[in-house]
Amino acid sequence: MNINQATDYAFRAVLYLARQTKGKVVDAQTISKAEVIPMRFLLKIMPSLIKKGIAGSQRGAKGGYFLAEAPENITFLDVVEAIEGPITINRCFIDPSYCSKKGAPECLVHRTLAGIQEKLIGELAGHNFGELVGK
Repeated sequence: MNINQATDYAFRAVLYLARQTKGKVVDAQTISKAEVIPMRFLLKIMPSLIKKGIAGSQRGAKGGYFLAEAPENITFLDVVEAIEGPITINRCFIDPSYCSKKGAPECLVHRTLAGIQEKLIGELAGHNFGELVGK
């Protein structure tokens, strides 16, 4: 299991915006350069962060991106889900019909993986960008 490169870039972009004064609009070039994020990736991930309500955008000559929420209200889970979708560590969590055993609720492997998934989601939800701003 790997967090993909786009999600890693999204973490860095969100942290960059979180370190700005509230409501400050930052152009894409500045974020790209400061966080060493290729512009094509930044322009690909920002719409997902905007759709999730993590970031906002402003058009025009003084346009760019800003944080739409307080940093302490944005968790690592929020960013992962914005870029990659819901976390599911096994395909039978997406749809029980994917289970080759056809017994997901009674399956010991399923129950164990469900617990692991729950802990992973809890850990990601338990850390926010407000914790990182001052570091």
